[in-house]
Amino acid sequence: MSWTAIHAQIHRTIRHRHLLLPKQRLLVAVSGGQDSLCLIKLLLDIQHKWQWFIAIAHCDHCWREDSQDNALHVQNLAESWQIPYHLATASEPINTEASARNWRYQALTEIAQINEYSHIITGHTASDRAETLLYNLIRGTGADGLQALTWQRSLADNILLVRPLLEITRSQTAEFCQKFHLPIWEDSTNQNLHYCRNRIRQQLIPYLQTNFNPKTEANLARTAELLQAEVSYLEEIAHHWRLEASETGENSNFGLNRRILQKAPLAIQRRVMRQVLQEILPESPNFEHIEKLTALIIAPNRSQTDPFPGGAIAQVQDDWIIII
Repeated sequence: MSWTAIHAQIHRTIRHRHLLLPKQRLLVAVSGGQDSLCLIKLLLDIQHKWQWFIAIAHCDHCWREDSQDNALHVQNLAESWQIPYHLATASEPINTEASARNWRYQALTEIAQINEYSHIITGHTASDRAETLLYNLIRGTGADGLQALTWQRSLADNILLVRPLLEITRSQTAEFCQKFHLPIWEDSTNQNLHYCRNRIRQQLIPYLQTNFNPKTEANLARTAELLQAEVSYLEEIAHHWRLEASETGENSNFGLNRRILQKAPLAIQRRVMRQVLQEILPESPNFEHIEKLTALIIAPNRSQTDPFPGGAIAQVQDDWIIII
């Protein structure tokens, strides 16, 4: 095996960021594209240093005519590397990016649970991070959306999602695949400009690189990294404020002391309300949901909101905001 700078970088990243430990069972998501092939090759090459048990999982969304051939291609790669292969096939074609992503993570989690893999590894890169930041910025998300693809997050009890390639760009994975003659499966949907992310990748980022800054991709990925640390800190501070505000009084699980929250900065007030709404709403709270709940901190007594999704209403009762 030829040890490259990327091998050294990934080995160092995994160790310094404590992403993985020796002898763990890893389920690597492999689509057959250049990023996932780069990922699995890197992990197999450094496996002897970590003594991992590595397996491949492929998700067939059934949205392309060649999807079965794609799955067979990945299966053949797994057999050539003599590692276990798992296939998840959608029961019907999945045609939107969001639904495909949700199904994919659910399928990977089920495979990991059944086969006792502790970590699911994906090939998201710095390029994906930059694109996701732009995508979420356009959609109007706050800093939580802009932090765009964290190094790791929990998917289920005892199963972590890990993204070791977040400092590697797509051009680097392409160069790596070319160097090692890895058989990339070209996904035709990556060229379909119907999908917003493809337009960002093929049109918006090249435009920004040409007309504003050739380092746009790296700078956006770095911004996401900075925001990740800041969001984590703010969430921890907001959690402490929420505990203090919920400490006493009846209905403390769904009540917040307004007098305590009035002392907090607006950014923390919003985060406290977002944390509360995430637990009681059937869907992720949007800006309007958070704002109308935050407004009750200084609203007159007996003020109340109109119903949130699911029917919950927040009311002001003296020093308390009660959600019923």
